[in-house]
Amino acid sequence: MKIENPTPLQWRFSERAQKLQSSAIREILKITMRPEIISFAGGLPSPATFPVERLKVAFDKVLSDQGKVALQYGPTDGYGPLREWVANSLSTDGAKINANQVMMTSGSQQGLDLLGKVLIDEGSKVLVETPSYLGALQAFSLYGPEFVSVPSDDGGLMPETVATLGQGARMLYALPNFQNPTGRTLSVERRQALVNICAQLGLPLIEDDPYGALSYRAEPLPKMLSMNPGGVIYMGSFSKILTPGIRLGYVVAPRALIEKMEQAKQATDLHTSQLTQMVVYETIKDGFLDQHIPTIRKLYSDQCDAMLDALQTYFPSGVSWTRPEGGMFIWVTLPKHIDSTKLLAEAVEQHVAFVPGGPFYGNTPEQHTLRLSFVTVPPAKIREGIEKLGKLIASKI
Repeated sequence: MKIENPTPLQWRFSERAQKLQSSAIREILKITMRPEIISFAGGLPSPATFPVERLKVAFDKVLSDQGKVALQYGPTDGYGPLREWVANSLSTDGAKINANQVMMTSGSQQGLDLLGKVLIDEGSKVLVETPSYLGALQAFSLYGPEFVSVPSDDGGLMPETVATLGQGARMLYALPNFQNPTGRTLSVERRQALVNICAQLGLPLIEDDPYGALSYRAEPLPKMLSMNPGGVIYMGSFSKILTPGIRLGYVVAPRALIEKMEQAKQATDLHTSQLTQMVVYETIKDGFLDQHIPTIRKLYSDQCDAMLDALQTYFPSGVSWTRPEGGMFIWVTLPKHIDSTKLLAEAVEQHVAFVPGGPFYGNTPEQHTLRLSFVTVPPAKIREGIEKLGKLIASKI
């Protein structure tokens, strides 16, 4: 029976919901879907790196051999063999990681959310880099922290400043390898200093490492997890080395924290897809990544070089940029009078897109910065887009 003249619903959103904001990058990506746009905006891995055929074989095998298990509910902490694989891959001679320290998550973004749920209260001090990963700021913001920005220079986060800033903080969040958004990498000396200071303070150190395998010119630097397994929370992801569509990440932490995160995850999604985890394990268990990752490194290295060459050719003096040794991003610093958000609107008219730098700051944004991603754009288009952007910037100097 149809209800006559129903009263319109009055949505009474929670205070938390009222504070929610859309990701600046996700909003920009709507623009970049237009085919004429040369997009340096998205932090998307190149589809050319997705091992489609290998995954297809793995899906067929898992469903044929273990279909009823793969399609059933699974344990909250994840598929046992995959957790063992993660633990073994992270263990070193001086730091043995056990599978019970590993929890699989529905993408590393869920890991960030769960960490926020179990570690942050309203007003808690949370230390972040300057600038920091926008997705982490967005995830943590939901729980009302007080962000404390840790100063950075061309070498990344400056550990010596943490001794004072870290007093009374709940955690420090850092990306030591080819950081998003800057592309910077922490030296071994800074890693050790940061680990030591956090240990002295009893401050949990989150090491987010989605790009660590994507080093162009050398073996990746040692993980901070290996320097202090009892004080470092390590986050990894299969998004950049297999495909983001599988939505599979993991957190490695002391058991006491993993147990709390499991409880929080049970209230969120019960468990990460059993099918996805089993397929990923089937794909990687025999050493596939040892052959696959070098092909990603080569592709990204070539495209990074193409962008660096184009920046050197077309960007005017007074503009500086980072020179990453891996990963997916270059960070550009403009003269202070140029607002990159306003610049974006004009760039889109020229069919070029990027991400303004302001949203990557936990506190005072630097509006004269921007992030460029090069991995989904072929070299000829990189050169074309950077030339257009360089002319636009030059017109404002």
